[in-house]
Amino acid sequence: MIKTFVKKALEEDVGRGDLFALVGKDSFASANILCKDVGVFAGKPYVKTLCKMNKLDVKFYVEDGDALKKGDLVAIIEGKSKAILRCERTLLNMMQHASGIATNVARYKRVIEDYPVKLLDTRKTRPHLRIFEKYAIRCGGGNNHRMGLDDCLMLKDTHLQTIDDLKHFIQEARSQLPFTCKIEVECEDVAFAHFAMECGADIVMCDNMSPEHIKEVVAYKKSHFPHVLLEASGNITMENITQYAQTGVDAISSGSLIHHATWLDFSMRISHKVVL
Repeated sequence: MIKTFVKKALEEDVGRGDLFALVGKDSFASANILCKDVGVFAGKPYVKTLCKMNKLDVKFYVEDGDALKKGDLVAIIEGKSKAILRCERTLLNMMQHASGIATNVARYKRVIEDYPVKLLDTRKTRPHLRIFEKYAIRCGGGNNHRMGLDDCLMLKDTHLQTIDDLKHFIQEARSQLPFTCKIEVECEDVAFAHFAMECGADIVMCDNMSPEHIKEVVAYKKSHFPHVLLEASGNITMENITQYAQTGVDAISSGSLIHHATWLDFSMRISHKVVL
């Protein structure tokens, strides 16, 4: 999976051929990858795969999830200069994107580190980048929600508009879905959250509810359906996430972990070269 992704990413940049490789001289070179920012590193398996595919040697000085500061040496890459230069932008793009997400997640995690709640991503990912972006979530200390439509039956407000009898629907779904498949129901108020639990939901998402209302849902769940998992979602920010963590929910999900992440800045510097 990583190899296919990396191959396509490089092909996108190279296009019909690297023009420098056509006119430039090749040499043996060493390149330093430096951090120009402060954050959390992610991208190692993708960079290693890219280097291996292009017969480059890479030595890392950090691991996924490590803290970075400005000026840190992240890795040294050695091999033919044309190969290094061909891979430069693809390599940096992957590191910058993944590390930006990991850094954003780590910031959220620090705010709620005193509470026993999981921090989840969503399916709000860029097309063809879901696996990559959700990998970066884990590097930052977060957890993945479902990867797609095939690993959990989630009934959102749009789905619910097509269902006449929720309890009957869930019963029928149980008879057809895999034994391990959970059913999650999105709820926009306390009453419907109670109803979803009574209908047999495994997970209840408290969507766009206030922390005060979620506390009511948590209390009802503890006294009537202790096995049900509760998730808070909707307009959750760095400024208000603590209030949601204090409600007692099992998880908090936020699309902003990915779509509000800012890339971390890295650069490549050729440290020496030997003409072949």
